[in-house]
Amino acid sequence: MDKGVVMAPGAFNALVAKAAKTAGFAAVYISGGATANVAGYPDIGLITLTEMCRTIREIADASGLPVIADADTGYGEVESCVRTVVEYERAGAAALHIEDQVFPKRCGHLDGKELISATDMADKVSAMAKHKLSPDFVIIARTDARHVTDFADAVKRANLYREAGADMIFPEGLQSEAEFKDFAKASPGYLLANMTEFGKTPDISAATFGQLGYSLVIYPLSMMRLAMGEVTRGLACLKQHGSMKEVLPRMQTRKDLYSLLGYEPGIEWNFPHNKA
Repeated sequence: MDKGVVMAPGAFNALVAKAAKTAGFAAVYISGGATANVAGYPDIGLITLTEMCRTIREIADASGLPVIADADTGYGEVESCVRTVVEYERAGAAALHIEDQVFPKRCGHLDGKELISATDMADKVSAMAKHKLSPDFVIIARTDARHVTDFADAVKRANLYREAGADMIFPEGLQSEAEFKDFAKASPGYLLANMTEFGKTPDISAATFGQLGYSLVIYPLSMMRLAMGEVTRGLACLKQHGSMKEVLPRMQTRKDLYSLLGYEPGIEWNFPHNKA
């Protein structure tokens, strides 16, 4: 975590993770919301631990990149949170984040959220920190307090979570560069910034986040939104014209797909593994 600001694009499947590696990114992020959306669900805590671990395993194996994975509310109380950190590590994650919402949770950039007590969240964080398998595994504590209580409570909670054993803090839904700067001053240490589109946070560059004191910037849904935008346009084209000719120039070619997969017909393909 001492290599400047790290950008982690959201990978909603292994192929996207491989593309991120090819593009030169040093890490990828797995969003619980994106994983739910791919399954046809909204982001309301319906994805299970088993489903997330399968996604983590596929992405970690295919890309060999460090994976930061969303653990929502930990899939239950303290005992379940302990199992979560163990299973995420075994699946190949390098880090996870857990949030202080009640279950069922909501997208962090929607209104109407509710919080568990700060002490209950600290208990979850402490248990996860004590039971992680590797000392290098990163526990990230997310607080949604900014839009439930207030900014001061978000800072207070963040500092309590650090004391409980969190390696990094994720303040969700901050609304300006000034808020990100003030939060970093009030809660010194490693910080994660969530740069999601169409939410409460304005567009801020990774370089600026670095200057504001943030070590990691995630882009949870950016690649899925781009992909689904193209899918929607492609389907409209096919429906209207009965052909994909009009959008063919925007498609990934067979050659490019095979290159991304490391596959050449007629030559034995090396099965993916966790090593880069």
